[in-house]
Amino acid sequence: MNSNSKQPILPPATIGIIGGGQLGQMMALSAKAMGYHVGVLDPTPQAPAAQVADFQITAAYDDQTALLALAKRSAVLTYEFENVDETALKAAQQYAALPQGTQLLHITGNRLNEKQFLHDHGIPVTPFAPVTDQKTLTYARQRVGMPAILKTVTGGYDGHGQVDLNQADLTPAGLALLKQPCILEARQVFRLEVSMMVTRSAAGVVTTFPLVENRHQHHILHTTIAPANVGEKVHASARKIAVSIAQALQLRGVLGIEFFVLPDDTLLVNELAPRPHNSGHYTIEACNISQFEAHIRSICGLPIPAIQQTQAAVMRNLLGADLTIARENLMAHPEWHFHDYGKAVIRPQRKLGHITVLNNDIDQALASLQLLKGAQ
Repeated sequence: MNSNSKQPILPPATIGIIGGGQLGQMMALSAKAMGYHVGVLDPTPQAPAAQVADFQITAAYDDQTALLALAKRSAVLTYEFENVDETALKAAQQYAALPQGTQLLHITGNRLNEKQFLHDHGIPVTPFAPVTDQKTLTYARQRVGMPAILKTVTGGYDGHGQVDLNQADLTPAGLALLKQPCILEARQVFRLEVSMMVTRSAAGVVTTFPLVENRHQHHILHTTIAPANVGEKVHASARKIAVSIAQALQLRGVLGIEFFVLPDDTLLVNELAPRPHNSGHYTIEACNISQFEAHIRSICGLPIPAIQQTQAAVMRNLLGADLTIARENLMAHPEWHFHDYGKAVIRPQRKLGHITVLNNDIDQALASLQLLKGAQ
């Protein structure tokens, strides 16, 4: 089947999701509500997405036989994370549509490819340079300047696979990173971190969600405030950039775009996520359709309505012990929209759920989540 086919895939067709985490779970819930069947490939038995799907194939993500088995049982394939084997995906396209294609993964699954793609399309990014050893690091420092951040080009998330460089000598952690290809990025002084979800229909119509503010702790998203409290010029600039990126990628599905807001209110794109994003969870309750429904509509060739946010919102991640505290306080907080991903093990800093509070008074919404302060 042609992965770029514009023939709509209608319920009750089967959607195969590669990856069984919380993003896959919320994709599956949206798909099931629309009448689709859902299959999941994940190595963990009863993974979060599998708990709400019709079937699970329990196998490693790079198991080509398993991926082909999922494709044979599906009309369309999608994925919930970047590190999917491109070769296996290409082979799977003989059995199921892959509207997102593999080029999107090739670009976003490699930080150097991603920065170069953005730069080549006139999208503002921080200065960057490739690094393969200490010699190229010296050149990269001259080109990028200091301070900077050294990152592995693949893998790494929530602060893993990167070190800050403030001086000439590498720390042991920095030396360890150089065992694999890296990218050096100039560190920016920014006012806010914001993000926007964007999608594009099979007919080429680009639709953006509101720009939101993200607050991090220990490199992990902690709180999202929607919409972001920035001027209209910043909102408009983000929308323009999001549309440009979606068109350049010939995007299908949802894409998350993370930005830095600089002191002069200009924007730099920090990262792309070729899938729904943690900072878009608020859309489940706060918008006329969620980022997950938009993703399903896009990959299945259905039209996507203009996005309207019905009420301001705050989304708070539940990490580690946060989940237990939230469960114990549900009776006292009817305003909480509580999401528990159903993960089997509670570990510090692990994303186990989230809470969204709808309230046009953002301070009140934040205050309602204060009892979780300090939990991990």
